[in-house]
Amino acid sequence: MNKPDLKDPRKLYYTDKFPDQEQGTPALQDEMQPKPDCGEETYEGHGLLLNRKALVTGGDSGIGRAVAIAFAREGADVAIQYFPGEDTDAQEVADYIEKAGRKAVLLPCDFRDEKAPEEIIDQVVEKLGGLDTMVLNAAQQIAHAKIDDLPVQQIKDSLEINVVAMLALVKAAKPYLPAGGAIVTTTSVQAFNPSSHLLDYAATKAAIANLTINLGQQLIEDGIRVNGVAPGPIWTPLQLDNGQLEGAIPEFGQDSLMGRAGQPAELAPTYVFLASNLASYTTSQIYGVTGGEHINL
Repeated sequence: MNKPDLKDPRKLYYTDKFPDQEQGTPALQDEMQPKPDCGEETYEGHGLLLNRKALVTGGDSGIGRAVAIAFAREGADVAIQYFPGEDTDAQEVADYIEKAGRKAVLLPCDFRDEKAPEEIIDQVVEKLGGLDTMVLNAAQQIAHAKIDDLPVQQIKDSLEINVVAMLALVKAAKPYLPAGGAIVTTTSVQAFNPSSHLLDYAATKAAIANLTINLGQQLIEDGIRVNGVAPGPIWTPLQLDNGQLEGAIPEFGQDSLMGRAGQPAELAPTYVFLASNLASYTTSQIYGVTGGEHINL
């Protein structure tokens, strides 16, 4: 008698406390212990994004890495933007994309440069021969216990990287995006239940949720769908680059309903679905992948 393939979600992936660790800027996935699972060995494609031409920002590690690998295995050519200095992680992703038989384009840039979004779009269109799918995922997250310690320049940088660059990318890409194209943003559970030590980051994620809904309403007039994913506590390099308060890493994600942090591989299928034709009647929506924390009532 055949048995169903049931797995207890509480016991999937890494369930222990994390070793206390931190990195400088930029933090690299290759140096994390344990390394995040981005589906490198497990994700199987089904042709859901065949011949798509996709841009994934923050695609070298964490959630962006998992999405880039999944998109390639679903049949897409993928360009990944990443912060300069993350070349080792980015090259690994490019290797996975090419092993899937798809074209990879590496685009290092710093979104604090206001010219970067337009330059990135121009390069994607030139090197991929077009653009129809965007995953806007790049972000800065730096924790401070009190507003007294929060530099004003950090607030400006968070807004520039997380929000302004995202809108600028969409504005630059719009002339190229065809009907049937899709944009997927990365917001956060922080947009709906903010932590006091992530004042600027949480505010930008709330802005992204609002922009996602608003852009979806605008761009559907051109047949372009816009949706967002709201992750909960996910084990990525973002957490080790001052993304959590000192001493918080060992307990990271342990207070979720699942009792563990999530892995990037657990989010990739949601991005694939929202980018694919399976989500043809879905726009201006936010999907939570939070380990149980609510994003609405």
